[in-house]
Amino acid sequence: MKIRSKDDIIEYFKSGYKKKLSIGVENEKFIFDDKLGSRANFNQISKVLEFLKKFGWSEIKEDQNLIGLKKKDQSITLEPGNQIELSGGLCKNIHQVCSESYEFQKQLDEACKKLELRTLSIGYDPLTELNDVPNNPKKRYKIMTEEMPKNGELSLDMMYHTCGTQINLDYTSEEDFKRKFKVISYLTPLTIALFSNSAIKNGKASGFLSYRSKVWQNTSRGGLPDIFLEDITFEKYADFFLNFPLLFLYENNEYKFSNGKTFNFLIEKEKANKKNLELHLSTVFTELRLKKYIELRSLDACEWDCHCAGPAFFTGLIYGGLDETYEIIKNWKKDNIKEAYLATCKNGLRTEINGKDILYWSKQLLKISKNGLQKRSFLNKKKNDETIYLKNIENILMNNLTKAEEELNKLKK
Repeated sequence: MKIRSKDDIIEYFKSGYKKKLSIGVENEKFIFDDKLGSRANFNQISKVLEFLKKFGWSEIKEDQNLIGLKKKDQSITLEPGNQIELSGGLCKNIHQVCSESYEFQKQLDEACKKLELRTLSIGYDPLTELNDVPNNPKKRYKIMTEEMPKNGELSLDMMYHTCGTQINLDYTSEEDFKRKFKVISYLTPLTIALFSNSAIKNGKASGFLSYRSKVWQNTSRGGLPDIFLEDITFEKYADFFLNFPLLFLYENNEYKFSNGKTFNFLIEKEKANKKNLELHLSTVFTELRLKKYIELRSLDACEWDCHCAGPAFFTGLIYGGLDETYEIIKNWKKDNIKEAYLATCKNGLRTEINGKDILYWSKQLLKISKNGLQKRSFLNKKKNDETIYLKNIENILMNNLTKAEEELNKLKK
């Protein structure tokens, strides 16, 4: 597919319209050497991937290096510091989301036990110095390691030190996209606060509840652009995207420095196609972004007790209660959201939006999410609906205590 103009990009976004809505979730984890307490190196990670092949996963290689696995519409990939990521398949409900994550965790636990490794699901590596994080031979990461720090002082921390949960949600039309994108954008401060799980850095309190969020706010190509807090359309997003610098050029199976060129350069040179369009879309590192679906990217990773809570919460809001959620956020001011976004990584649920703290708004939105999930009425084998996955959030809001604050309390003991 050739990309000849902005209109082709808009048509690409329109091709994402769905009649039946799915949920896709991506989860990242750190892997540590259980004996040494250090991050797993590429040789150890390669052994993990080799082990996982016994469960029906097939290889993804770059040159001769095993850099990932795939099975049907799922994939396992490596982040720059050997964080391991499961990109889940398209699921109809949170029961399926949770089931695929649980299955993968069982497989990963078996591999780690065999290889004397262990996993850790948290937003920021709480122990390792940046210089001690091992890397891997994926080609694109070499350019990223050199290029990213030029425009974001914590970019390398983002690459090598963070893990998150990403939720992919569908839209049915451009109007549906506009409402969903605005709701998710406006709820970014709440997302960071409610799911904060990265308060510790180098074994000590960092001064932040989500240090991961602090890092991403100071990462090249990241943040929450002003245009995202407006009534954005496919055309506005295409304009934003076209003027966004390319991270690299990909030609003849090689990644090369782009030297500030934009996607317009590829169009002018008649080199723009679907492959490099999708590559460029994937190197926009903002808190949410558009592909053929909306990616919500502002949650810290967490362990199994809260693993399914984020996807359930937003499925209830966006698929089950969009109109009610929109009514809550529609009068919030853009500048207030920007202020809250910058403050929430430190102040968490105490951060104010529109005169009320995020603890208050979270309680209101939890009710909407719960009702939305009940309306969806997806039942598991035990006849439970998707609201069972909200228990972690209910506990946080009842106790006014996030995962990050729990970790800080343990650190004080």
